[in-house]
Amino acid sequence: MNSILEIPEVRALDGPSGLIRIPNQIDVPVTTRIMRLVDTREFRRLSTISQLGVVSFVYPAANHNRFEHSLGVYRMSLLFLRRLAYQTRFTETVSVHEATLLLLAALLHDIGHWPFCHPIEDLGLNAIPSHEDFGSEYIRSENIANCLREDWNVEPDEVIDLIQKRHDSKAGSILASILSGPIDIDKMDYLYRDSLHAGVPYGQNFDSARLIQSLCLNEDATKLAITHKGKTAAELMVFARYVMFSEVYWHHAVRSATAMFQRAFYLWFRRNLQQPNFAERVDLLLRLNEADMVSALALDEDATSPNGELGSKELLDSLFGSDRKLFKRIANFSTFDGEDIYRAVAQRPYDWIMACSSQLASRLSAAAGIPIGPNQVIIDAPPVGLEVQFNVDVFYEKENRYRKLGHVSPVVETLARQQFDDFVKQVRIFVDPKILSAINALPIDQLIENAIADVEAG
Repeated sequence: MNSILEIPEVRALDGPSGLIRIPNQIDVPVTTRIMRLVDTREFRRLSTISQLGVVSFVYPAANHNRFEHSLGVYRMSLLFLRRLAYQTRFTETVSVHEATLLLLAALLHDIGHWPFCHPIEDLGLNAIPSHEDFGSEYIRSENIANCLREDWNVEPDEVIDLIQKRHDSKAGSILASILSGPIDIDKMDYLYRDSLHAGVPYGQNFDSARLIQSLCLNEDATKLAITHKGKTAAELMVFARYVMFSEVYWHHAVRSATAMFQRAFYLWFRRNLQQPNFAERVDLLLRLNEADMVSALALDEDATSPNGELGSKELLDSLFGSDRKLFKRIANFSTFDGEDIYRAVAQRPYDWIMACSSQLASRLSAAAGIPIGPNQVIIDAPPVGLEVQFNVDVFYEKENRYRKLGHVSPVVETLARQQFDDFVKQVRIFVDPKILSAINALPIDQLIENAIADVEAG
């Protein structure tokens, strides 16, 4: 029997072991050494970090956390290893030690997440670390490092290198594609889990069991691939991801809340950037739970802008206070509706977005004849970083031939013809509901075009 199947955690899938049950009636097998990691304060803090942040403003049951998701990804890594352990090309390349690194990286891949992590990262602020770099500190902490060395004979940096895709071997490339690739253990869990908690069907029906059963390696044995028997399941996964972004992650009300939080954080960042202890303040802020982070941002001594304009405190109170007051959408632009404006604004740095929002506020103020502050108008745009494209190799056994999924699937080919982001992420203009009635009749398209021209002219 292949020795990867003798890894205690893989063996626990089919034998008696401790269990942690997560929704929906999923048992995660846990050994003593896994529980030692799960019980560390560094890992347990993930139970205070929601998976989807402000998505719960629209889907109230979507309040699951990174702790649950990490357990789900860990379980998925066991299922992948159990399937691939029967394939000679995999076991000749990936050792037991390297397979063990995968399940550890799966468990710890999100340990560096902080509250509202992705919206903050999307701002592209140089002084804010990536959650992978932030997580490296936790993995190197005494609690986790001791567990890794004593229980697993693993050095913390081995796990970190896999999470951060630092590899120079075929085995490292294969494992990195399992952890983060077209069909990876992270997507396999979050699409299902987010869909389940949001109460929508889109991410729950792509037949993950069939997809796992079809796993294999690509032609040069450097990445994960699937056999042709998993083609339909893969197509359904592509479509599930597309619909989840369209209907959940980039729902217009979710994006309103996200844009408001991003503006509040950016204002705090800009006010405090020159402080001598700024790095320490950021580090402390990112280690807080969600409620404490919101309080820390709102209680900043300069959180209220002068002259009665909206500042961080007012924006956060509108989001998290007793009366929620989301900004209202007045316009949206995409590749199929207002493409020129979309192309001019999408993937711009946040400093540019901020300047354009300010110019638009000034033009709206002049056109409406009322005072409109710069933070009463927020442009929400696709961030600089693009989503990973989905194009996995498909192996046709009878022909002994590999083809790209996009070449044999009309569904995937259609979604791949343009950037995934161009379909699901729109440019939207949100405004303070207090000024909505005064600007409803204004030519928003012309005003945003003028605001773009203002910023481009310097």
